[in-house]
Order: sequence, then structure tokens, then C-alpha cells
Amino acid sequence: MKRLVALAFLCAACLEDNTLSGSMSEVFPLEVSRVEVYKNDEAIQVTYLRNRNIYLDVVARVTIALKIPDGGTNGVDGGFLRPLVPGTQLDLAGDYELGHPIASVVHAPGGEPVRLLPPVQKGDFHLSAGGEVGTLTSGDFSMVFTDTGGDIGFGRTLVGRFTGVAVDAGFGPLP
Repeated sequence: MKRLVALAFLCAACLEDNTLSGSMSEVFPLEVSRVEVYKNDEAIQVTYLRNRNIYLDVVARVTIALKIPDGGTNGVDGGFLRPLVPGTQLDLAGDYELGHPIASVVHAPGGEPVRLLPPVQKGDFHLSAGGEVGTLTSGDFSMVFTDTGGDIGFGRTLVGRFTGVAVDAGFGPLP
């Protein structure tokens, strides 16, 4: 397992911007046409899209929780806000709260149902630039999925690099 994760991390350094790779390619194609980056106070989301004629596939939508509940002892509104600045390294494994994963990944090919990938067994996320709404945001991630849970991709790996202007994914004005 350590070799697999080390290999995935090493491969991430060799990739160009806006790419996906890993053994998940045995389950669905990892070709990417463009990437969208969304951010609010609670999460960052990187969506890899593929234009396929009349369909627009969501190859992978990676969502990473930034606001981690802590019972109100350290942070804002009962949670700890993990900073998202260049150099940030986040562990993607596990739940931040029972039943709420730190990282979740879905695959949604155009014209087909959304499919949830299994929980992340081991992985990391690295932000190399940006991180704030309106800034050019780039980074990479690497993850190994568990053998159970989700709809597809059991025990597989997914490695990605991304660059895009972070768009505000705020909740809008309160009523």
C-alpha cells in the first residue's frame, strides 16, 4: 500500500495542469477538457469536465471540507476553519464528523446517473497557488479509495492536478 501511495504522489509531480490519472482509468476514462474550481468558507471543490459531443461529463468532482466541527472550542461557529493558502497540505482520509467525509468524489457522465466513489482510505491535497475567490488557484491531490462503499472504483487510485480561477461558491445573502 505504501508503494502505491508513494507512486501516486510521484506521478502527481510529473503531470501537466488539469489532468487526472491513476487506476481509476480502468473504471472510466480520465480525459479532461476543462477544470472548474469553486470555494466557500466550508469547502473547496475541483470539477474535471470532459466535452463529449452533446454530453458534458463530470469526470470527477472532488470536494474537500475546510470547516471541521470541533464542538465550539476552537474557531468560528463551532468549527475550526482550515486555512487554504499556498503551501497548504491537507489529509483527505476519514471523516471530519461521523458520516461526513473530509473528501468526497463523484463521477457523472452526461446522460447517466451520478456515481459516488468509495471513501478515501489514504490521500492528500496540496495547494500550490491561490486559494481565495477570484485568484488563479492550482494544486494537486492523490488518493486511494477503500475497497467498500460508494458505487464504483473500489480500491482504485486517483491523482490530479488543477489550475483555474476560484469562483465564489458562497451561500448567498441570508433571507
